[in-house]
Amino acid sequence: MVTKARAWAAIAALAVVAPFGLAGCGGDEGERPSFVNGTTGDSGSPNPPAEPLELTVTPANGAKKQPVSTEIGTSVKGGKITNVKLTAEGGGTVPGAMREDGSSWVPASPLKYGKTYTAEVTATTPSGQTETKTTTFTTMAKPKSVIGSGLYLFDDKTYGVAMPVVVEFSPGIPKKDRATVQRRMFVETDPPQPGTWYWVANGTQAYYRAPEYWKPGTTLKVRIGLEGIPLSNGRYGNVDRKATAKIGSRFEMKVDNATKKMSVYEDGKLIRTMPVSLGKKSTPSSSGTMVIMEKKKSTVFDTRDDPNPANRYVTEIDFAQRLTWGGEYIHAAPWSVGDQGRRNVSHGCVNVSTPNARWLFERTKIGDPVTIAGTERKLADGNGWTAWNLSWEEFVKGSALPVPDNLGS
Repeated sequence: MVTKARAWAAIAALAVVAPFGLAGCGGDEGERPSFVNGTTGDSGSPNPPAEPLELTVTPANGAKKQPVSTEIGTSVKGGKITNVKLTAEGGGTVPGAMREDGSSWVPASPLKYGKTYTAEVTATTPSGQTETKTTTFTTMAKPKSVIGSGLYLFDDKTYGVAMPVVVEFSPGIPKKDRATVQRRMFVETDPPQPGTWYWVANGTQAYYRAPEYWKPGTTLKVRIGLEGIPLSNGRYGNVDRKATAKIGSRFEMKVDNATKKMSVYEDGKLIRTMPVSLGKKSTPSSSGTMVIMEKKKSTVFDTRDDPNPANRYVTEIDFAQRLTWGGEYIHAAPWSVGDQGRRNVSHGCVNVSTPNARWLFERTKIGDPVTIAGTERKLADGNGWTAWNLSWEEFVKGSALPVPDNLGS
């Protein structure tokens, strides 16, 4: 087990009024109710008057020093938004799209600093009446104090079925700001698999996942629209980050401390078992569901900064696959082959033989799930990409925004 510094790029959310019929039973055909002949006893109209069209747009006309994360807010009564056009001073139309809830129109990329923009918003009633409102605003100068951030997802890469969308923040996002930031973190899946975000307690990480593992072949399209978001600590979001990636086949590893064995599954079928040695009692492995975060064919474990002299060593390691930020890996350990399947002797890692380590390394993907059961220590929240170590009921409680009813616990 080895503690390593974390690096940003290392690893890589009408009512329909149905007409109703009247049926007569018996009676004389010649005696029709008065309303059938075009008259009624009530002089009132059977249809309520149409609701007048009311359209409100933000930012306010003439607004200054707006963040480059500004969205065109819309509120409409008696109709719906049918067109939004945002134009930069000097020409050039800004692409974008409405939010699903209709609350605002989101530019596809951050606006430019110190620029003037004009938005034209049109609303239309069911009868075709339209109203257009125009607002002009200016964005702020580029801020000096920004946060750091990272997205652990990269274009054109293929990941395992348990790969959460992972965003990191430095410093952590204050709790009062998380809902605002979460509204700027967009995930699309094809085929659709709705999910939600979960924030670790200190706000340094947020994970996005669905109730179940991603379906093999899924496309993930992610935009983390942070640039220019004002935070309560006086800082601003630093940059927008985008990635489009694929989910590969379902490959899972399950480790049982009781048997000291790993069972490997592909597409739900057991394809191999292998003996392991886990962390000894003084340095136990973590029990829980993790995902492979990083793969290194060869590396050096250097723990000379460990406070316990007994845990200090420098060792060359082959076929290392990271599971936690705390330094737990699956890796080749030829020195413990005699103990594998019998007793635990490691510093917290999952020791396997070199042939088994190579076999795994050649088949695994970043984002493949690894479950370890029966050890003396439970996996700590945030020690690695721990999104799947929570039940769905626990996971949705970590969202900073209300979770739709179809996704609730």
